[in-house]
Amino acid sequence: MSDVLLSAKQLTKRFGGLVAVNQVSVDLWLGRIHAVIGPNGAGKSTLTNLLSGDIAPSSGSVTLGDTDVTGRGPDRISRQGLGRSYQKTNIFLPFTVWENVRLAAQSRGAHATNLLSRAASLGDINARAERALELAGLQQRRQSIAGTISHGEQRQLEIAMTLATEPRVLLLDEPLAGMGVAEAERMVALLQRLKSDHAIMLVEHDMDAVFALADRLTVMVNGQVIASGTPPEVRADANVQSAYLGEEH
Repeated sequence: MSDVLLSAKQLTKRFGGLVAVNQVSVDLWLGRIHAVIGPNGAGKSTLTNLLSGDIAPSSGSVTLGDTDVTGRGPDRISRQGLGRSYQKTNIFLPFTVWENVRLAAQSRGAHATNLLSRAASLGDINARAERALELAGLQQRRQSIAGTISHGEQRQLEIAMTLATEPRVLLLDEPLAGMGVAEAERMVALLQRLKSDHAIMLVEHDMDAVFALADRLTVMVNGQVIASGTPPEVRADANVQSAYLGEEH
C-alpha cells in the first residue's frame, strides 16, 4: 500500500482576477515532513486551506488516502483523518488545558452530539485525550487555564487538540511564529516526535527550523512553485536563492 497519505494535483484557486494558487501539486508521505516556504503572499496559507477544505479549489484535485475529497468541507475532511493548526492560535482560553484536549477528543466520540452524556464518564474519549496531552508534552500543565500558559505552550495545546482527533495527516501553518528560542526548540522536538506516525505539511518562516525538520521542500512565489526537492537541492537552487532564501542560506 502506498505511503502517500495525501495527494494534491494541479490545485488552482482564483479570487476574481487574482490567481492565489496556480497549478500546485504536492504529495504528503507517512513519516516525512514536507515544508512549504516562500515570502508573504506566496499562496502558502491558501494552499493549506485548499487541502483542509476551508476553501474549495477552482480546479485540481485532493485525494486523502484512497478518497477524492476535492471540494468537501473541512468537517468531512477532518473526520477522514486530516488535522490542521492555524496561524492564529485557536483554543478555548477560559478552559483548562485538559478540558481543551478532552473537548477535541469528544468531537470524534460516538457520543459527541449527546448533550446528556457525562464527559468524565467516557473512558475512550478520556484515553484519547490523555495520549494527545502526553504526546504534546503538556501533562504537567493539564490543570492550567489555557489563557494563562505561554504562547509556545498554547501552540503545543492547539497541536494536542488536533492530535486528540487522531489524524494521520497534519497541516501546520506557522507553528513556530512568535516563539523565543527555547519555545521553538520544544516545538521542533514535538514535530520530530510526531513525524513517524503522521504525514506532515509544515508552513513556516523559521528557516533554521525548516532545514532541521524537513525531508522535502516546496518553494512558492506568487502562487506558483518555483522549486521542489530535498533541502540540499532547494538550498542550492539559484532561483530560490534569488527569490527568497538569500545568500546566507
